[in-house]
Amino acid sequence: MQSIFTGKSKKPTDADLAAALGTTYPYWNELAEFTRKEYPAATEDWHFTSEKYGWSYRISDKKRVLVYLLPRDRFFKVALVFGQKATDQVMESIVSKSIREELMAAKAYAEGRGIRIDVRDKSNLKDLKELIRIKLAN
Repeated sequence: MQSIFTGKSKKPTDADLAAALGTTYPYWNELAEFTRKEYPAATEDWHFTSEKYGWSYRISDKKRVLVYLLPRDRFFKVALVFGQKATDQVMESIVSKSIREELMAAKAYAEGRGIRIDVRDKSNLKDLKELIRIKLAN
């Protein structure tokens, strides 16, 4: 499923995002704020990949993307990539079994294993914050 924002010429505004995400908009803000608090030196920006994938929001350090926030229609996805050390920590963490299984099922690339988690309500925010902490520690 592609971004709700596919027009290259128009970077999404906060108002656009709030309208697109609806009731999940506060959760987007909560996760972005959490990441900024945990890593104050982070940079943030919208990034246009292609017409097929549209706009995504990236929170990065100097060398890598820490968290991808991917807007959809009335929800969003959080994408994270974990190297082996971080993957091992996730597997030993309090993160839900379903997320750990999804991570282990993900194909391993040179940069690590990537997962995308839907945010449709607040039920997985605790797990997502733990994943962000692990990502930042590695």
